[in-house]
Amino acid sequence: MLLGRRPKLTIIRIVVLIVVSYVAFGFLFLPVRGEGISMLPTFSDGQLGFISTLAYVRTPPQRGDIVGIRMAGRRVMYVKRIIGLPGERLSIVGGVVHVNGVPIAEPYANGGATWNLPEAQIGSDEFFVVGDNRRMAIQNHDLGMARRERIVGKVLF
Repeated sequence: MLLGRRPKLTIIRIVVLIVVSYVAFGFLFLPVRGEGISMLPTFSDGQLGFISTLAYVRTPPQRGDIVGIRMAGRRVMYVKRIIGLPGERLSIVGGVVHVNGVPIAEPYANGGATWNLPEAQIGSDEFFVVGDNRRMAIQNHDLGMARRERIVGKVLF
């Protein structure tokens, strides 16, 4: 009775469910768990999200997107926010991000920081990424340039 009145149909359904789940969560929507406080308040320590690997098939990553960045292997990733796009000049003065000399609004950032970062030119295939928790000391953050090939996809919550 475990397989119901039509065991063959039940087994086919189970196999289809396993294959679809394997493809969906092994290649299309990669699970990621937040570790640390660098993305607070947007993504907290221990929070589960998914990285959509199809998000940037037709459109490039945009400023403000939260992305998964491959570090070592397919499963070791950072979750960061894009604040600088290819070809731009970026600096941080007194905690305010300037792009091409113009301050940008960052309503998602956990403000109060007095970060300073000298102006840097972003390469043609690079993005500048940083966490949202700007109250942390800049030395405690992993931030900087990320090559496009390392950006796995957009984080979905």
